[in-house]
Amino acid sequence: MNEKKKILVTAALPYANGPLHLGHLAGAYLTPDFYCRYKRLNGDDVVFICGSDEHGVPITIAAEKEGVKPQDIVDRYHEMNKKVFEDFGIAFDYYGRTSSKVHHETSQAIFTTLYDKGFFKKKTEQQLYDAKSDMFLPDRYVKGTCPNCGYEEAYGDQCEKCGASLSPTELINPVSALSGEKPELKETEHWYMPLGDIQPKFEEWLNTRENWKPNVMGQVKSWLQDGLADRAATRDLSWGVPVPLEEAKGKVLYVWFDAPIGYISATKEWATEQGNPEAWKDYWQNQDCELYHFIGKDNIVFHCIMFPIMLMEHGEYVLPKNVPANEFLNLEGKKLSTSRGWAVWLHEYLEDFEPDLLRYALGTTLPESKDSDFSWSDFQARVNNELAAVLGNFVFRALSFTQKFADGKVPELVNPSETDLEALKAIQQQKEKVTAAFESFKFKEAIQESLNLARVGNKYFTETEPWKTRKDNPQACNNTLYVSNQICAALGVLMDPVLPDSMKKLRTQLGMNDEISWVQITEEMIPAGTAVDAGEVLFTKVENEQIEAQIKRLEERAAANDPAINYPPLKKNIEFGDFMNIDLRAGEILASERIPKSDKLLKLHVDIGIETRTIVSGIAKHVDVSTLVGQKVCVVANLSPKKLMGVESKGMILMAEDSEGNLKFVETEAENGSSIS
Repeated sequence: MNEKKKILVTAALPYANGPLHLGHLAGAYLTPDFYCRYKRLNGDDVVFICGSDEHGVPITIAAEKEGVKPQDIVDRYHEMNKKVFEDFGIAFDYYGRTSSKVHHETSQAIFTTLYDKGFFKKKTEQQLYDAKSDMFLPDRYVKGTCPNCGYEEAYGDQCEKCGASLSPTELINPVSALSGEKPELKETEHWYMPLGDIQPKFEEWLNTRENWKPNVMGQVKSWLQDGLADRAATRDLSWGVPVPLEEAKGKVLYVWFDAPIGYISATKEWATEQGNPEAWKDYWQNQDCELYHFIGKDNIVFHCIMFPIMLMEHGEYVLPKNVPANEFLNLEGKKLSTSRGWAVWLHEYLEDFEPDLLRYALGTTLPESKDSDFSWSDFQARVNNELAAVLGNFVFRALSFTQKFADGKVPELVNPSETDLEALKAIQQQKEKVTAAFESFKFKEAIQESLNLARVGNKYFTETEPWKTRKDNPQACNNTLYVSNQICAALGVLMDPVLPDSMKKLRTQLGMNDEISWVQITEEMIPAGTAVDAGEVLFTKVENEQIEAQIKRLEERAAANDPAINYPPLKKNIEFGDFMNIDLRAGEILASERIPKSDKLLKLHVDIGIETRTIVSGIAKHVDVSTLVGQKVCVVANLSPKKLMGVESKGMILMAEDSEGNLKFVETEAENGSSIS
């Protein structure tokens, strides 16, 4: 058996500003649960940490909308989400919260150590300030016209229409989301993490990391390629962890500075709960401990660059061995959107189905290296054709036959045939495949290879025909039942990380105790003479009516939030001369490239007849970049130049937004340079 390891696993802290949906589960919580359950079965010393991210602008915005305090919001959703995780069998060792006293103290202590080491750069800068509300405005508290696409309801961090990344000062005609007043620029002081200064040291460490996913390492290296910039560690807000400096009264730690520290503070609280307050150091300050962060792709930069640099410069903490981030999950072929009602809430799912069914269905379609899609029809097919028809069917055949024709006890294996021995060998063969998949974070593969053992069992049971041999060759029948029960027992452990509730039932039927382990998976798991109970079938089929009800609920909710019903009102009338001042030209895209550090912006070279222009457009998530060359477009040619992510953009590509939020080109067949009127 391998030497016992210390393993610390974290799952991304979900914002405590709303309920959880299946995109959350597939993105950052199922996979670490699979991994931790497997590692515990393997005998390793595992601590699995998560908790609520209770700071940041989304919390305060939710509170303002409801007219309550931020603490009221986080208290509600912390408890709600904690229960949903428990109901789905996500086996955290501790689920903390960043509003706790321990978290505030831990975050402030780490900030102070870095400050004392001279890590931070203090900068005076100008930020938008709402005089009426008497506060500096975080990016989400500022609205205005997007300089990229002209959308008039863009936020200070992002335009939700074209997807462009923005800063509040880039907005045209910015207004405060609090008072509706035009904000003013006012000087403020903040402390910055000098990421660029640490980049050479960080890259040296990064080069020691092995077997990171290509999608993770690719995003990290794209940021490094363009050079890391200073990143603010403090903000002017009233909600958050106060900056522990006399000169910084009224300021808090930026949420992306304090949130990952929540893993450390939650581990401290876990250690105290265990009766050993110093035990957290055995994981966070033990270089022999393996640290893994499980996250979604939108958190890669923070967990793979910023947090490691913070810990590296602090000097007392272990750094991540791997960050197996997942991509995004779509729903019925469309992007998940809570604002549009296009989501399946986990607490609602539990009203109709068992958690194991979704654990399995999502586990087989995880967005491990690229975006994937969940559909209710696929959910039904996975349950009916795999869980019920393969796994459940084999178990029921084996156990019910044992109950009826072997007095409900595992028979002796005597003079086994080559077929019997080959079926038994499959246990070890599949165990090795599943082990390799888990160790390399290939969870879909682990699930399929586990299920393949049930397929082997079904094929073997059919080929050996115990319903015939029980009459003309009883020992052959007994051998079939012995082998089949061993395969069932192996499945009861192999599938446990994915189907904990169902496999516990199976092991009870097989007379196995709860002291199970990975090393226990052998060809002789339950001795002859062990009493078994066929019990009820493990999985029943999902009926069409059940699926139709889920799709109906989804469509009705989406219809109630349909943007087609709530399109922005028409703008006020303009004069013909105003329109004629806009110079619209037919153009053609000659080349396109992604802009480093942005997953939304593209740098386009567009022929508008009289010249070739560079235009920055926030459409990367809406188009296939490889097919853009030759695309005919309409261009606003007399828009004042604007720098976006360091690139000067001279013009704007016209796009239309459909009812699902997808952007489409406004095309023309006119020759390049033609005026459009």
